[in-house]
Amino acid sequence: MTGTETPGGEARPKEHNQGLARSLIRVALPRWRGGRYSLSKLFFNFYLLAMGSFVAIAFTADFVISTAQRGITDDYARRFMRGTITLIEDELFRQPRRDWQKRVKELDEKFSYDLDIVERITLDRTLTPSQVIKLDAGDIAIDHDGDIMYHRLGTSNQVLVVGPLASNRNPELKDRLPLELRLRLLTWSLIGLIFAVALWFWIRPVWRDLEGLRQTALDLGDGHFEAISPPVRTQLFAPLSDTMNSMAERIRQLLATHRELSCGISHELRTPIARMRFALEMLSETTEPDERDRLWAMMEADLDELDQLIDTSLTYARFEREAPQAHFSSVKAAEWLSDEVDAVRLLGRQLEVNVDTARLPENLCIDLDRKAMPYALRNLLRNAFKYASKRITVNAELVGDNMLIHVDDDGIGIPPEEREHIFSAFTRLDRSRDRSTGGYGLGLAIARRVLELHGGTATADASPLGGARFTLTWKAHQ
Repeated sequence: MTGTETPGGEARPKEHNQGLARSLIRVALPRWRGGRYSLSKLFFNFYLLAMGSFVAIAFTADFVISTAQRGITDDYARRFMRGTITLIEDELFRQPRRDWQKRVKELDEKFSYDLDIVERITLDRTLTPSQVIKLDAGDIAIDHDGDIMYHRLGTSNQVLVVGPLASNRNPELKDRLPLELRLRLLTWSLIGLIFAVALWFWIRPVWRDLEGLRQTALDLGDGHFEAISPPVRTQLFAPLSDTMNSMAERIRQLLATHRELSCGISHELRTPIARMRFALEMLSETTEPDERDRLWAMMEADLDELDQLIDTSLTYARFEREAPQAHFSSVKAAEWLSDEVDAVRLLGRQLEVNVDTARLPENLCIDLDRKAMPYALRNLLRNAFKYASKRITVNAELVGDNMLIHVDDDGIGIPPEEREHIFSAFTRLDRSRDRSTGGYGLGLAIARRVLELHGGTATADASPLGGARFTLTWKAHQ
């Protein structure tokens, strides 16, 4: 049977697991396939957003500054033009009022900007209320839109109009605004070009990293779980790349564990199911009470074996899948060890089981997970019960900062070349594959996972009693 066959012989678990993983990854992937971005499109969108925001901020700041400076500029313009307007006003006052229009036209030919006289009432719709107040108070009112100044001539209803300053007769002032506009356009064009070049060289490696991550995600979604994210060129995506590689590695581990469990359980289920089928066939053919009772007992034992297999497999899968956090609590080492051994002592039948804590300091307290650690110790004891001939010894010692628990038996022992291999799931020594010793090759794997949870390890060696020694090692104080 291959590692992907089910008990019924159908080769489905591997494809089913990979299909499930692909489905989960594709749900998490963005919709790249249907609306794939290009580098130019990403650059263009980002450029418009960044440059548009920059221009909007600049123009807003310019408007705020111009508004704040307008009062200062108006005061300066009034002081600058007050002398000229006063001279024109004095010149007009020397003439009769009926000649003011004629005199203004004569003066208009001598100035580089327009001069005129209008009625006061005509300005109510041209000027703002604040400008009208200044005009009636004898001050100079300035129309910013037309670049025109207004000054009331004495107490009369006549108003002197000076401007617009940028007239045909003042080409320097007339061309000032277009020239300023051209300079602004040129400045902003240069800024936009420089920003575009800088943005291109900045966004190109970012795009390459995004492309690499996208391709890795697509490979994972297509079931190529050996794919890894390429080295990133920018530190911006380094955490995402590491996370994706960790995710891929975790998926590979989960699939390997799932295949391992599926393969191992399929092997283990066949034996008790075959025995039960045989017992049922024999039960239907016999009428002897003793034989029927024996067959019933065999089927009950097989059911117990199936129940234990499922429970042990679920325990192992939980440690492999969830990688739970240890919840440490302090216990008295000698007392805890004796209680745990007593809890499973009856499983040892006629075996002599001794606990030795003489080498531990008196009243020593150690840190452990009181829910997980019993799994490790009890699995080692059950393993010893299967192979011991007469004696089992459990002893503990404190070596430096490490707590060590040894489980020794006087059984067949373990060859040196197999002492590490037996901690893999569903691994058993060839000479142990019989109903008397049984087992599923999961107990020692669970023990090692529990010790890894504690930051320690589980190892196998030769025992002073002649059999095998299993040792649990972890820091006594976490």
